[in-house]
Amino acid sequence: MKISELAEGLASGGEGRFDEVTGLASDSRRIEAGHLFAALSGVKTDGTAFLAEAEEKGAVAVLAARSAAPSTRLPLLLADDPRHALALMAARFHGAQPGTITAVTGTAGKTSIAAFTRQIWTSAGEKAASIGTVGVVSPTRNDYGSLTTPDPIALARLLAELAGEGVSHVAMEASSHGLDQRRLDGVKLAAAAFINLGRDHLDYHPDMESYFAAKMRLFDTLLPKGAPAVIFADDVWSDRATAVALHSGADLLTVGRKGTFLSLKRLEHERSRQIAEIDHGGRLYRVVLPLAGEFQMANALVAAGLAIATGVDPDIALEALESLEGAPGRLDLAGTTQGGAPVFVDYAHKPEALENVLASVRPFTTGRVIVVFGCGGDRDKGKRPIMGEIATRLADLVIVTDDNPRSEVPATIRAEILAAAPGATEIGDRRAAIRAALGEARTGDTVVVAGKGHEHGQTIAGVTHPFSDHEEVRAAITELGR
Repeated sequence: MKISELAEGLASGGEGRFDEVTGLASDSRRIEAGHLFAALSGVKTDGTAFLAEAEEKGAVAVLAARSAAPSTRLPLLLADDPRHALALMAARFHGAQPGTITAVTGTAGKTSIAAFTRQIWTSAGEKAASIGTVGVVSPTRNDYGSLTTPDPIALARLLAELAGEGVSHVAMEASSHGLDQRRLDGVKLAAAAFINLGRDHLDYHPDMESYFAAKMRLFDTLLPKGAPAVIFADDVWSDRATAVALHSGADLLTVGRKGTFLSLKRLEHERSRQIAEIDHGGRLYRVVLPLAGEFQMANALVAAGLAIATGVDPDIALEALESLEGAPGRLDLAGTTQGGAPVFVDYAHKPEALENVLASVRPFTTGRVIVVFGCGGDRDKGKRPIMGEIATRLADLVIVTDDNPRSEVPATIRAEILAAAPGATEIGDRRAAIRAALGEARTGDTVVVAGKGHEHGQTIAGVTHPFSDHEEVRAAITELGR
């Protein structure tokens, strides 16, 4: 694609430029001959500092902010919002996208909702995929990922690949970082959803209002007017999200106990499933969800709402809930101790998620709730005492351990948690902490190992060591059973 074609209507400076662009890069390390280099200003670095490197590697053009107007010998494309321009250029360059794409935002539950929506579409006979924290899942791939929302170049390329594989429906997660950084601006959305909002990423966003505003870009900027907006109605932020969706001209569809599109009328909890009565259009459906935790019912309702909003027959969508498989690391039953205590692994690494998980296992726990958790380093420090308070309030035995301390001193992180967790036990070594928890478990108890979920590594002092909570739970059960 020629520079002039790529930049038309998106950035100035491309007029009359007929050099062929063979790819795009926003990371100078990935520049190849023929690429357009997007010199973006980031949190830690400014892309304009790498213009000389771009020239040396054979870049044919540079995209930059109009306010920066950097000096370079390469053709310079200027945009008021270069991140937005890059996302649209990437979509233009890579071309085709699946015909039905949905995005869900919120603090907790995005991964499950994307996975559930994919499964419901599949039950309805569609070739479907999901994109998010656990990677990309489609009929032809199951690729582990590292970002909830890929960068716009990788995302555009991925969507084109999925379309080429015959995928017609894609459910994706929309993180606050991804929305704020315009990563989804080139995606053609058919519907969008909101599940909840709780404290998270305040190391990036200055406050909760900014965090909420970033989430709401999905509705007030990206979702086409008249397109369905599925809103979980029972969260403390739901009314505000509803107001944004309505003001943006969306077709509002609310779900949950207060929902009108899918209304949860009754819910019974069992150890590994939930029995619900759901009203849709005046008809009452009995649904047996094979997953524990009321938060999973909320996720399932949002997913069903998205599926129905994008053309799935309600009977098929609600029946599909009875065969849903949980997303990896989301209240996964990793094993059962010799004494019969279930051990769940969950990705809960933020306050509301930890509270949801601990509250969800209480109804079927006749003994004690035992929790093992920690907090990540180089992230929002303010949530550490909050999570310590939640753990000691909702669990009977709390073990505070390490969870990706990254560049921070692990003992310092644990101390900040323990300051609000009186009576908690401190065991820094996560492997030892898991074994201690399982060693304490008795008949009737429930163990929750929270924080890492699907992850396969523990990052300490810049080095990621192989580590899986699932594997450690299974190993501990085997050792303790000898």
